[in-house]
Amino acid sequence: MNKLIVALLLTLNVLSVFGKKPEKQLFYVGTYTSNGGKGIYLCNFENGSGEISLFEIFEGIGNPTFLKTSDDKNFLYSVTEKQEGNVSAFQIDKNGKLIFINDQSSHGKGPCHVDVSADGKFVAVANYGGGTTALYPVAKNGSLLPATSVIVNEGSSIDKSRQTKPYAHSIKFSPFGNRVFSADLGTDQFNIYSLEGDKLVQSGQKFAKLDPGAGPRHFDFHPDGETIFVIGELNSTITTFKMVNQNWEKQQVISTLPIDFKGTSYCADIHVSGDGKFLYGSNRGHNSIAVFEIESNTKQLKSVGFVLVEGDWPRNFALSPDGNYLLAANQKSGNITVFKINNKTGMPEFTGKEIKIPAPVCIEFL
Repeated sequence: MNKLIVALLLTLNVLSVFGKKPEKQLFYVGTYTSNGGKGIYLCNFENGSGEISLFEIFEGIGNPTFLKTSDDKNFLYSVTEKQEGNVSAFQIDKNGKLIFINDQSSHGKGPCHVDVSADGKFVAVANYGGGTTALYPVAKNGSLLPATSVIVNEGSSIDKSRQTKPYAHSIKFSPFGNRVFSADLGTDQFNIYSLEGDKLVQSGQKFAKLDPGAGPRHFDFHPDGETIFVIGELNSTITTFKMVNQNWEKQQVISTLPIDFKGTSYCADIHVSGDGKFLYGSNRGHNSIAVFEIESNTKQLKSVGFVLVEGDWPRNFALSPDGNYLLAANQKSGNITVFKINNKTGMPEFTGKEIKIPAPVCIEFL
């Protein structure tokens, strides 16, 4: 009987521990070391108060601008954004500290985006300056093997200052199958690949086209698996694509800026809320987060409003794992600001909390 009581108490204790939301979350920050950053920053985020504190800085990495962790949180991958770029692999220890494993050439100038497949077996990189994308198999220890696919994009578009050649700006593995997507700012194309073995292959619909001069930069998937939202850097819009008869078709284009805004602004990052009800996009210049409600059936976007980011040049932002907060990385003002999200309206509200980090470019929660 005593053993049974002890066993029951232990079970209740375990359930009480795992049933609680974690009070602290760790997140990494990628920075421009060429603009004052020191490397990859590891920070603590308090779920209750919204406070951020610096935990550690991992130095010696040049311009680790974009970061991505594997789904099992055992590894982190970072681009090194420079003329002849690299992509690096790190092991994550139990405290979140990074241990360098190896790196590989990014096969293009200015790598700016990296993603990891859900099973952790592949890493993909987009090279802005080179207009190329590359795929890398991942060994069991998290190390990057040599690239098995290097795609050289072709084409141009109407903006003679920004679109004279391809500029691959992001790449992501679909969470709903073996597709891989990549936005190319220079060609106004949203490129579509299949992951076949260890290769990226284009077959069937090779790309979906955005409006001329849109400059597609980043994108995000709706949880329904049939809708993708692409943010256009150059014309400050969000384009909605839906799967129709096995093809991705353009459904809606909506501005990310207020009607009366007359200044210069460029879009950057985009995220769908975990429940699929709201969409957020960042405006650099207007220095705001645009908020949209997603209609449940049609997935049409309706503007809800804008919130100023309390900083300059929101290059990237992230939603906290519980969906209650939005953290904005303001590159030019060197600060990360914290907003509490109203779950009914979707609107973020500034908490007054922030942390100073030079040239923050990417926020990646562990």
